[in-house]
Amino acid sequence: MSNLTVATWNVNSINVRLGGVCAWLSAHRPEVLCLQETKVPDERFPVAAFEALGYEVAFAGQKAYNGVAIVSRKPVTVVRRGLPGDEADAPRRLIAATVEDTQIINVYVPNGSEAGSEKFAYKLLWLERLRQYLLADFDPKAAVLLCGDFNIAPEERDVWDPKAVAGKVLFHPDEHAALERIRTWGFIDAFRLHSPAAGQFSWWDYRAAAFRRNLGMRIDHIWVSSPLAERCSACWIDAQPRAQPSPSDHVPVAASFR
Repeated sequence: MSNLTVATWNVNSINVRLGGVCAWLSAHRPEVLCLQETKVPDERFPVAAFEALGYEVAFAGQKAYNGVAIVSRKPVTVVRRGLPGDEADAPRRLIAATVEDTQIINVYVPNGSEAGSEKFAYKLLWLERLRQYLLADFDPKAAVLLCGDFNIAPEERDVWDPKAVAGKVLFHPDEHAALERIRTWGFIDAFRLHSPAAGQFSWWDYRAAAFRRNLGMRIDHIWVSSPLAERCSACWIDAQPRAQPSPSDHVPVAASFR
């Protein structure tokens, strides 16, 4: 086992944000960066830009929507794309790989649009399929890390105003129940091991000066199995990229392990 820092970031188009992502990698040098919403087909993924920084890349993308990738300074092995049973043209929302002794599952959970809609039902079904995948293919006694844009704020302290968002998508009881079923597989929220305070967010709407007013939600997560929780020395949100020109509406979340 060696020291490992894993970050996750919904970049809202890798080609639009490539300069900022590369600058962040150069400044922070995590061993692994998991990306969501890359919005690029595989043949157009900017592999060379990451290789120039000493990273290799595994990805699963599609034109204009979705897309996930794992960028790593260490060898990436046992790469798996999508959930079992996915059709060939299914949205690209999951990529899993092994880095040294750690199994990393990078997800872009469906947004759900609005409570009660067909897209909301699809989100809940997708989360249940993720749970079944975990039960069938992963062991909570091993080093397993689940990260990405979950599109769910788990608790009241994870949203700017619990009353304002109660019952809405991203903070709905049905989403909380689905997420809790995944947590009981054996996951621990790495961020909450180190930062119990409310008002710490990873996403802010582009509208209504939400970032300046800190009207955000913590919907980007790093969850770990018990063996990794014991090794977790830090977990933090880096809000600085949100203040840069043409930012993603999400910011990086990172965790370090001894």
